[in-house]
Amino acid sequence: MSRSMSMRSRRDLPPPEKTIEKLENMVDGGNYYEAQQMYKSTSARYIAVQKYSEALDILQSGALVQLKHGQVTCGAELAVMFVDTLIKGGLPYNEENFDRIRRMYEAFPRISVPHFLGDDYDDDGQKLSEAISSAKVRAESCSSFLKAAIRWSAEFGTSKNGSPELHVMLAEYIYSESPETDMTKVSSHFVRGNDPKKFASMLVNFMGKCYPGEDDTAIARGALMYLSQGNLRDANLLMDELKAQLKSADLEFPKTDLIQFIKYLLPTLERDAYPLFRTLRQKYKTSTDRDPVFEELLDEIAAKFYGIQRQNPLEGLFGELFKLASSSASSSKKSKVVQKLSYYTLLERRSCISSSFISLLPVTMHIGIIMSASGCSSLTWFSPAMHGNILITATSVDG
Repeated sequence: MSRSMSMRSRRDLPPPEKTIEKLENMVDGGNYYEAQQMYKSTSARYIAVQKYSEALDILQSGALVQLKHGQVTCGAELAVMFVDTLIKGGLPYNEENFDRIRRMYEAFPRISVPHFLGDDYDDDGQKLSEAISSAKVRAESCSSFLKAAIRWSAEFGTSKNGSPELHVMLAEYIYSESPETDMTKVSSHFVRGNDPKKFASMLVNFMGKCYPGEDDTAIARGALMYLSQGNLRDANLLMDELKAQLKSADLEFPKTDLIQFIKYLLPTLERDAYPLFRTLRQKYKTSTDRDPVFEELLDEIAAKFYGIQRQNPLEGLFGELFKLASSSASSSKKSKVVQKLSYYTLLERRSCISSSFISLLPVTMHIGIIMSASGCSSLTWFSPAMHGNILITATSVDG
């Protein structure tokens, strides 16, 4: 019975071409909201009977026409539904489906945000505020669509990080349309992409409008992000392309210690030279400390190129605690032991002890942690199951 009803439902659905034409006319007439609801409900009916191709046609058409009329939120919603339908249908990442996503991406508006106010401060100030608000909506809407597409491409494509082309598209749109440029986010997508030349062009553009001291940081971040993925080739390509483009524009490459560090680092990673790598990190630590993420990236680089795994910051502190516990358990003395522990790796980094570590301890052991706003200020450990309570306090030292 249900099968016959399903077959009848399939027959009752009108050809998608008529629906598309009708809804496009509604949007052209300014009935954006009503058309939006019909796009959603009509596509859902096709999806319910697994007519994914027809549903995709309707959703793509709706996204394109809404975006053409400046209805960014509506267009982005339908674009995300398009990707969701690809996933529901188990449709692969291929040239045809990528091209459909690219067409919707290209339909998102690109409007320059004004950076200078005119003579009439109040009027221009209001206009600037509205422009910034609209830019945020555009950037967030397009980002939601492309992030969904990247997740689909990771699941149904060949790259575990998602389509490199989609990452480049997202990086470009975030950089060009976001009113507040987040270079870390932009760079993270470029390095998952496949176009170091385009990345270099974006960095050259950024260097022309950034604050002093931000140019070399942005360059170093891009190179280190490539290297943290083990991608020495594109890190070198990025630096070479930057030199070429800056020279062509009659601009100078930044001459700072941080850039010097990157120039020394690249050839070092081409050979088995971990001692030199470690020496470079120590020598240029003042420069790499300018961005907290650099040390994390360098740890990843050490693991990728030299197999040096990052030390667990809990090992030093808790290893000592367990040694003391073992020693005290074998002792017949019922005495209270108090020992101050300082300058452990954990405390030097001002890290807080994760509560998840407690689950690794024997049930007879208890951890008490006193937290402060600046991090982990002290840790108290005791074992009431032993003959005498053992109290160990680890105190961090600021400096």
